[in-house]
Amino acid sequence: MTDGHASADTPGVIAPPPLIALAALLAGVAADWLWPLNVLGSALGWPMRIAISVPLVLGGGVLAVAAERAFKRVGTNVPPWRPALALATSGPYAYIRNPMYVGLILLLAGIAAVLASDWLVILLVPTVLVLHFGVVLREERYLEAKFGEDYRRYKASVPRYGWLR
Repeated sequence: MTDGHASADTPGVIAPPPLIALAALLAGVAADWLWPLNVLGSALGWPMRIAISVPLVLGGGVLAVAAERAFKRVGTNVPPWRPALALATSGPYAYIRNPMYVGLILLLAGIAAVLASDWLVILLVPTVLVLHFGVVLREERYLEAKFGEDYRRYKASVPRYGWLR
């Protein structure tokens, strides 16, 4: 799972994506406590923090749950360290190839807003990069090898993160 190479019938992701997000959250909260920057806290009052965080958290949660349900409808595994059994191309997957990861980042951004966590906002960038290079690109190579032309057609018609084809 974490050796960096696809083994048997898995994409060889570097770590479970929820753990990557949890590590960012914990590191951000710890850094805010140890080295507070107080930029967001002084720039955004509670009403604005709530107004920003609620749509991000709700949108991210709805997207991630809808994506998980789409996986279950087609009968494939949700955890990326287990074999893909089918391609999910309906529901949110008709518009975004990686809705679970987009949802995860939206959730983190919403948490960062409500907590006024400057460090979590900063850590969103490396978190996105780790997810992209350590999870998404590995999954794409795996899915292309496993599903061939079906996945290449899907990849050509649906943007990876919901923007730019």
